[in-house]
Amino acid sequence: MRDTIEGVPDMIDTVPGPLAEPCRYGVYTGIELELQSPDAIPPAARLGLEPPRFCGQCGRRMVVQVRPDGWSARCSRHGTVDSAELGRR
Repeated sequence: MRDTIEGVPDMIDTVPGPLAEPCRYGVYTGIELELQSPDAIPPAARLGLEPPRFCGQCGRRMVVQVRPDGWSARCSRHGTVDSAELGRR
């Protein structure tokens, strides 16, 4: 169990993950969702064949590792997400 300071929120639990809803940026383009056109998403991504390349929270490029059984992506600010967590193997 982690120690917390009374009255201060536990920051680890309040930081959203890279793909947490609501996303502000397109995970395949890095463009703000309000400015992104529907055809900006690559066809392979629309078919579910492409892992996300950008963080949905900050738009930063993520470090993506593609494996035979899935993928993992890491944002320097918002943490890591794995395809196994999302059921996208």
